[in-house]
Amino acid sequence: MEIAVLGPLTVKAGSGEVIPTAAKPRKLLAMLAIHADDVVPIVELNEELWGNDIPRSASTTLQTYILNLRTLIASAMGSSSAQAKQILSTRPGGYALNTTSVDVRDFERLTEAGHRAHQAREYELAADHFRQALALWRGPALVDVQLGPLLEGEVQRLTEARLCALDRRIDADLRLGRHHELIGELTGLVAKHRTHEGLHAHLMVALYRSGRRAQAMTVYRKMRTSLIDELGLEPSPSLRRLQQAILKSDVALGESRLERVGVSLPG
Repeated sequence: MEIAVLGPLTVKAGSGEVIPTAAKPRKLLAMLAIHADDVVPIVELNEELWGNDIPRSASTTLQTYILNLRTLIASAMGSSSAQAKQILSTRPGGYALNTTSVDVRDFERLTEAGHRAHQAREYELAADHFRQALALWRGPALVDVQLGPLLEGEVQRLTEARLCALDRRIDADLRLGRHHELIGELTGLVAKHRTHEGLHAHLMVALYRSGRRAQAMTVYRKMRTSLIDELGLEPSPSLRRLQQAILKSDVALGESRLERVGVSLPG
């Protein structure tokens, strides 16, 4: 069974797909998929499906949903209900969806490798790992599932991990001297993430290295306005140091080690 949650929910079994159309069975499948191979406690499944208003019939209804999912799995695989029960198994206190492939695990493996390479200053390797990890995303996580409280938390976690991987990939590319190629991408990103200091810092550096110091200062001013208006905050000391370094045309900004001017990019 192959599972993908980094975009629309996709569960492939054999030559077919498992696609429940009703909202709650789809939400149940998403909960099992995002925790693939792990036991998901019944209490958590109930909370996701019904929130704080769990009906007395929850236990029976959940069992019905599980039976229906097993039927869909058996149909997709052209197998027996016994085989489907091995894939979607009953465990003490919960259920587990047993798989062969999950895109979340691949994403986390690649990002961990990227962070290790970045820490070791192997920036080419880091950028490659992060690029592969980000390529696994096909849109917002579980974009076609009605999220309950627990899935919403998982999606937020994955969204933050995606943004962190993107930030580190751009940082690695900057350190490899790819500032010209990054300006277009970063311009779109800062428009979407108006208070993300790391992305704004990257754009400021890319613009400065491309001989566009005035535009780098414009990026800083807009960022500061957004922080004050939306969060009531001033830019971080790190971002202010970067602004001062650009104003002074600090020669170290042209090097890969921004720490030489006391700048550690936020994010």
